[in-house]
Amino acid sequence: MASFWLTSLLSAVSLGALQVSAFDNSRSDNLAVYWGQNSYGATHSDTANFQKTLSTYCQDDSIDAFPVAFMNVFFGPGGVPSIDLANICSTTNDPLFPGTNMPDCSFLASDIQFCQSKGKIVTISLGGATGAATFTSDDQATAFGDTIWNTFLGGTSAVRPFGSAVLDGIDLDIEGGSTEHYAAFVNRIRTLASGASKQYYVTAAPQCPFPDAYLSTVLNAVAFDAVYVQFYNNYCEVSNAGNANDWDFESWDTWAKTQAINKDVKIYIGAPAASTAANSGYVDASTLANLALQTRSQYSSFGGVMLWDASQAYANNRFDAAIKSAIKQGALVPTSSQPVTVPTSSRSSTISTTSTPTSTVHSTTATPTTTAEAGNCASVNSWVANIAYNGGDAVIYNGHLWTAKWWSFGDTPGGSANDWTDSGACTSFAAAAPTAHSAAMSASVPPTPVA
Repeated sequence: MASFWLTSLLSAVSLGALQVSAFDNSRSDNLAVYWGQNSYGATHSDTANFQKTLSTYCQDDSIDAFPVAFMNVFFGPGGVPSIDLANICSTTNDPLFPGTNMPDCSFLASDIQFCQSKGKIVTISLGGATGAATFTSDDQATAFGDTIWNTFLGGTSAVRPFGSAVLDGIDLDIEGGSTEHYAAFVNRIRTLASGASKQYYVTAAPQCPFPDAYLSTVLNAVAFDAVYVQFYNNYCEVSNAGNANDWDFESWDTWAKTQAINKDVKIYIGAPAASTAANSGYVDASTLANLALQTRSQYSSFGGVMLWDASQAYANNRFDAAIKSAIKQGALVPTSSQPVTVPTSSRSSTISTTSTPTSTVHSTTATPTTTAEAGNCASVNSWVANIAYNGGDAVIYNGHLWTAKWWSFGDTPGGSANDWTDSGACTSFAAAAPTAHSAAMSASVPPTPVA
C-alpha cells in the first residue's frame, strides 16, 4: 500500500512538472521579444552570435511572446504579401511560392509549434521601418484581413509560409504611410477569430511620443490586447525616465483607461536589448528592471517589458533572462548604484537609472542623423510628427530616405511645405537600428520558385 501511494505521488509530481502554463495576457510580468531581423548581425561581424532559429529562444521560461518581424510587403506579386526574416528566411535566400514573392519558410513550423508547446505565443508583426502600406478602402482592408487569416492564422491557403504552424495573432508596427482603414482590417481579424477554437491576440508597437504619429487613429478605433510602446530612439526613451517632461508612460496609461476600446489593454515598456540594438535609449538590465517594477507599482495597465531583439538580448549576457527574472512576480528587486526619484505628479518612491536627469525644459529637436546617402538607410530613424528636425537631418518615410532642407516640425516628407528632399528609395538597411525595427534586407542569392 505504501509502495502504491509513493508511486502515485511520484506520478502526480512528474505530470505536474510536465504541465506548461499557457500565456496569460492579464499578467503584469510578461516579456515580449521581437525575433526575425538579426539585429545583432546588422551591427556585428561575429557570426556565432547571429540570430538563430526561433526554437533556440524557447528553451526556458524567459520570453513569453514572440512577434515575428516582419511581414514588410503587404501587396506583392499575385496580390500576396511577403515576409523578410533576415538570415533565417528571405526572398533572396529561400524558395518562393509560385507567382509570388513569399518565401517558403515552412521549415520553421516545428520551431513555432515547439515554442507554442512551451506556453509562448508567436505572432506575425506587420510593417517595420520599411513596411509602410496604405489601404484605399475599408473593403480592401477587410479583404486583406482574410488574406492574413488564411496565410498565417486559422484559415487555409496554398501560400502558407510557416506550413502547418498556426500563429497566435498579429502585431502592427506601422511606421509610415497612412493607417486609414486599418480599423476595418483589425475588425476583420477579430471577427474571424471570434469563432475559432484558440485565442488570437492583436498588439501594436507605437513609438513613445504620445499620440503616435501613425497608429493613434487605429489604436483609438479598435480593441488591442497589448501595446508594445517603443521607449527608445526618442526623447521619451527609457534613458530619460528621470525627467518627467520626457518620460510619458503616464500618458499611455491614461489612454488605456480612458480612450482604449479594450480597457484591459496592457502597456509594455519597449526597450533595446543592447547598446547596439537602437540608436539611443539603452539602459542596463538592473536600471530597466527597476523602472519596470516602479512603473508596475504606479500603473495598473502595465503588462511587462518588450525587447528589441532576441539576437541582441542573447549576445548581451542573456539580457532577456535578467529582465524576466527581475520582473517575475515574487522576484527580488535587483540592486543598482544610483537611485533617483521619478519626477511625476503622483510618484514618490524611487527607481534606479544610469542616466543623468535632463533639463526640465523639454527639447523637441531630434538627435542629428547621419548625412543622407542615396539609397542607404542604415541607422536612419523613421520620421516622427512631433519631433523637430534641423537642416541636413535624414529620416525614413514610406520606404524612402528624406533629407531636411532646413528646420522642420510636423511637416510630412513629400508634403506641401516642401521641407524635405527625397533622396531615393531605401536599398540598404545593413546597419539600421530600429525606431523602426529595421527590416534588414538579406543579400545575394537569386530566389528559386517552389516547385
